[in-house]
Amino acid sequence: MAKKQLILVRHAKSSWANPGQNDIDRPLNDRGHRDAPVMAKRLLQKNIPINAFITSPAKRAFTTCTYFAETYGQKAAQIIVVPYLYLAEEADFIKAIRQSDDAFQSICIFAHNPGITNFANSLTNTRIDDMPTCAIFSVTANTNHWKDFFSSSKSYQFFDYPKLMP
Repeated sequence: MAKKQLILVRHAKSSWANPGQNDIDRPLNDRGHRDAPVMAKRLLQKNIPINAFITSPAKRAFTTCTYFAETYGQKAAQIIVVPYLYLAEEADFIKAIRQSDDAFQSICIFAHNPGITNFANSLTNTRIDDMPTCAIFSVTANTNHWKDFFSSSKSYQFFDYPKLMP
């Protein structure tokens, strides 16, 4: 039986510089622009091929996703934007994963707190207090089909974030 690998990434640090700006339109701040490419390279160094980059439509999540996709040699046009991943709850993550193409062995989803931390904690017995900005959480499942991911045996793989020294 094949394994499917799910990688969750919280968007990089965003800017609050424009108080009247819609939340969905907030960009990354300088730290976010520094952290995202560094974390993308750290993920690439784990030799995990990523078949699909899936993101919330929020500017900060899409920009973070773009850094990762480009590190993996993908173009922004190949990023899958899923509107309901903006401020997603567990059911939204489940829906996005179950709808993924079975040809993909690994998918990487970019989203927001608190939903992404809550969802990560629902996947295995490994608990994290908080996914800081640009954190990466990974789990694998023994299944051939994404629709069966949640009923399959899952294993925690790793948790990484910018302030965790490599």
